[in-house]
Amino acid sequence: MRQRDSARLLVINPSRQVLLFHFQHTNDALAGQSHWATPGGGLEQGESFEAAAVRELFEETGLRVANVGASISERRFAMMLPSGETVLSIERYFVVHTDNERVSREGWTAHEVRVMADHKWWSVAELRATSETMWPERLIEMLQNA
Repeated sequence: MRQRDSARLLVINPSRQVLLFHFQHTNDALAGQSHWATPGGGLEQGESFEAAAVRELFEETGLRVANVGASISERRFAMMLPSGETVLSIERYFVVHTDNERVSREGWTAHEVRVMADHKWWSVAELRATSETMWPERLIEMLQNA
């Protein structure tokens, strides 16, 4: 199984809400699946997790930061990609605090435009109360330590 490294971001506003994107798959191997997840994505050739986090943050939100600091968590799991390929996903999570809650879609790929249906700033109370699928599964715990 191929390994896919990715950097994910806990983007937190002054109200301690976290930014999540709503992914809805309709025309790929994950058709019918829907979940909320943090911004982030795969590393490019030769890229570090930290550099990927800075790049992905800008591409998916329009927010610019010089660096992201140390990773606060890592997940390893088998994951099916929209192409149908199953990979060993290794995700490292980074925290970014921001005063800017405006999300720009200008850097999105065609795939992101198709599957990222919405975004929302979630409080811990809202995360606890929702029946929606949220990734990562330890998001609330991660937020309390961020």
